Amino acid sequence: MTSNSIYAQLVKSGDAWSTAYGPFVLRSALQPIFKRVADDLFDIHSFQGLVRAERNGEAYPPSQFFPLVDPQDLPSVDSLLRSIHILNAGLLRRERSNVLVSFQPLLFTGAVELRHELDRMRLIAHEAALSPDRIVCDISASAGNGKMSARAVDQIRQAGLRVSMSNYEASEHDIQDVLALRPDFVRFDGDWVRDYLHNSAGFALLRVIVRQLQEEGIEPIFERLEESWQVDLCLELGVTLLQGYALARPELAPTAFNQEFPEILLPPALPASVAPAPVHDRERTSLALAPSRSEVLQRPTPVFGKRR
Repeated sequence: MTSNSIYAQLVKSGDAWSTAYGPFVLRSALQPIFKRVADDLFDIHSFQGLVRAERNGEAYPPSQFFPLVDPQDLPSVDSLLRSIHILNAGLLRRERSNVLVSFQPLLFTGAVELRHELDRMRLIAHEAALSPDRIVCDISASAGNGKMSARAVDQIRQAGLRVSMSNYEASEHDIQDVLALRPDFVRFDGDWVRDYLHNSAGFALLRVIVRQLQEEGIEPIFERLEESWQVDLCLELGVTLLQGYALARPELAPTAFNQEFPEILLPPALPASVAPAPVHDRERTSLALAPSRSEVLQRPTPVFGKRR
């Protein structure tokens, strides 16, 4: 596969990449996942790629668009979406930020097809000036077929990419899947987390689960945080990777995230891999993400539908 063949179905307009499927124009929206690197100091750890589909100027959320895709076209459409997400994140030219993209093992019926797609992703990452380990393949915990997921995770790791599991609800089944697959990240279901944050027993359970995952070398991501108090409680739990409207909404590429949240220049004494100690005083976490954070929360920004 050559870079020319990769770009055959992609279009660059201005400072953003897009693609198409039939009458639909497919664009890339990015939403940051923030990492707490020190007390009251946050940096963008990753960008999650989200699709925005349009037909004749009318927006179609993922829940409406994907049922219109011919099943035999799903693998290629999914691959194109990963490509534009990676390329658009690469255009931001950040030194450390990762790119989180949806990956569905069930779309690949054999090892050869899966290897071919991973080779494509590595080449796209190279074109975007991103090392393979900055690409995170997000696999749903509800994807089913544990053997197929395990095979996919093994091949993803062999390709030098990293793995996250999404829609995690800490059921016995989910826990066993996580311990068996050992992803780099686990994304907690946002509704489930919000329910447990509302009572002391649920909060205590979350603390135990977070500590258990971190001891196994798995980093939790708490997503869909909509209120600042939810962010404060997550920090008190010791969670360092956070995402949601309380922090930043998705933006259609090209984004303004470099202006809103400039990348932090870390001193040698504070490498990016060092995780700070948990915060135990929820009142002193002011979330000083960037001077323009309040503008982000007040700015009317489109919602691009269900995460993908």
